[in-house]
Amino acid sequence: MVVAFWPRDLAFIARSVPAITTFFFALLSLVPFHLPAFGAVAPSFVLMAVFHWTIYRPELLPLSAVFLIGVLLDLLNGTIYVGLTALMLLLARTVLLGHRRFFIPRPFPILWLGFLALAAGAALFEWAFVSLLQATWLEPRSFILQTLITAACFPIGSYLLALAHRAVPNPGG
Repeated sequence: MVVAFWPRDLAFIARSVPAITTFFFALLSLVPFHLPAFGAVAPSFVLMAVFHWTIYRPELLPLSAVFLIGVLLDLLNGTIYVGLTALMLLLARTVLLGHRRFFIPRPFPILWLGFLALAAGAALFEWAFVSLLQATWLEPRSFILQTLITAACFPIGSYLLALAHRAVPNPGG
């Protein structure tokens, strides 16, 4: 039996690339780096995907996909605060939407700095939220380390997302 794809089928698959890559980056976010004296710290690859697609093709990464991927990541991570990652990703996407025109024509170092600022804001949000829920001042060291590792991994993640972006059809044609 031969399976044939029609152009409309391929276009649907191409338009699904942002959600698919964000999902795979969420799975990649589950893989921890084991560092001496720090334990396991996992970079937030999912934040990289949300950053990329929100800047370049926000219409192809709907809020519902961001929310579902965030909740799924929390469930797979085994966190007790299911929905925190989804909330953080939705807030990050909302903040980025207001500033995306600033990032589009900029060179990579500006994107990297913008991502570092977003990752720091996301870590600060998570740290404050979890501290509030636990009614105790959490040690911020692991949140800071995660932000730095996430920012250090950004060039690789950005490169992979740029490759995937090539599969997405242009809005004009």
